[in-house]
Amino acid sequence: MECLSWFIHKYLFHGPLWFMHKSHHQKAKSFFEWNDLFAVLFAGVSLYLMYADREGFGYRFFVGLGITLYGMIYFVVHDWFVHRRFKTFKSNNAYLQAVRKAHKIHHKNRGKEKGKAFGLLFLRKSLLKN
Repeated sequence: MECLSWFIHKYLFHGPLWFMHKSHHQKAKSFFEWNDLFAVLFAGVSLYLMYADREGFGYRFFVGLGITLYGMIYFVVHDWFVHRRFKTFKSNNAYLQAVRKAHKIHHKNRGKEKGKAFGLLFLRKSLLKN
């Protein structure tokens, strides 16, 4: 899921879907952003895939489950920890601090072009403290 998420973020969110995603790169004017609609979209796709697999636990169910689990991880790590939309999750864990640092590198550029670090969970070793 991380590789697909990286691809979607780099080539769709910073491409033709920038009109929605740019709200995430601007100073927040409210708790919700236009970018949050992507969560609703992916939740809908996930639910559809799991529901469409009426014959049991086939590949569509597990693809939908994978989207759901990645979405939950994304919410906790990205929205809760990295962006501190809820102020209750703090950690000095080296990996989580590196995730936060990578995302700050991504947000250093506020525009559509020339962005870096489009992933969430996979990091360059150079970001980890030794």
